[in-house]
Amino acid sequence: MKKVYPDPQAALAGLLRDGMTIMAGGFGLCGIPDELIGAIQASGVKDLTVISNNAGIDGVGLGKLLETRQIRKMISSYVGENKEFARQYLGGELEIEFNPQGTLAERIRAGGAGIPAFFTKTGVGTLVAEGKEVREFDGESYVMERGLVADLAIVHAWKGDTEGNLVYRKTARNFNPMMATAAEVTVAQVEHLVQPGEIDPDHIHTPGIFIGRIIHVPNREKRIEQRTVRTRKAPDAATAGGQI
Repeated sequence: MKKVYPDPQAALAGLLRDGMTIMAGGFGLCGIPDELIGAIQASGVKDLTVISNNAGIDGVGLGKLLETRQIRKMISSYVGENKEFARQYLGGELEIEFNPQGTLAERIRAGGAGIPAFFTKTGVGTLVAEGKEVREFDGESYVMERGLVADLAIVHAWKGDTEGNLVYRKTARNFNPMMATAAEVTVAQVEHLVQPGEIDPDHIHTPGIFIGRIIHVPNREKRIEQRTVRTRKAPDAATAGGQI
């Protein structure tokens, strides 16, 4: 089956509908499937539930879908970098399901593994546990969390082959790999697209069986979420010229 599509619109054709649940990979602005997000925005699909660690920033990543009011509900962990997100939430325009970051990652992993629920100590005795089952194991209290699955997952990989075997780099491995396993269909955008056999099997993070469609996105823009700089200290006379 041919998995490589010519552009994001073609890769998402027939997969989008109002009211669906979408998992969107990435961490901050690292490893986000921005080209696929742009195609979702252009499609006009609405009333979406989006599962993502965060919601990008204003006008970037999932921030695009917030600006066009296409997201009804976010299942997230950290959303502090998006002013439009905060405005909609505080104004009662956006439904939020907050999760501790590790809990969110495990809920997605569990969903991909076919595990409907699990127990964790994280959140016991806090607002996180309200309305959820709390059970005691070995004298300790644990709260039950449900696994998460989606209709569609969109992920970004550094390298992939035409069969869908994917390799992620550094921080992009935080959420993309487990999301790729937890949806009915996963569409991947890949920076470096190679032929089968060109990736060492020991280096593959997501096996191709989880990937339904692929687009090639070479030379994509890589944004910095927060740029922190400091004044460079001029060398003193004792160290100038490499002398000690």
